[in-house]
Amino acid sequence: MKYCGKVVVTLKPGVFDPQGMTIRNALHALSYREVEEVETGKYFRVTLEARTREEAERRVREMCDQLLANPVIEQYTFEVQEIR
Repeated sequence: MKYCGKVVVTLKPGVFDPQGMTIRNALHALSYREVEEVETGKYFRVTLEARTREEAERRVREMCDQLLANPVIEQYTFEVQEIR
């Protein structure tokens, strides 16, 4: 079966986000003064073959742990859906 893994990687709480600060300042310059904070991250969509949903979830978790997220400064969430 084919599955689609959707992964969102963000910085852990307390890790400085210079890109987020730059975006927040640019939004303020564009008169969006109500913006208090911007957090940046990464989004990945991975299509894979697996026998079961559990196997697909395990494989996506392994991908995140080994490559897609830096465990020192980043955290991730993901969901896996069957592709019909």
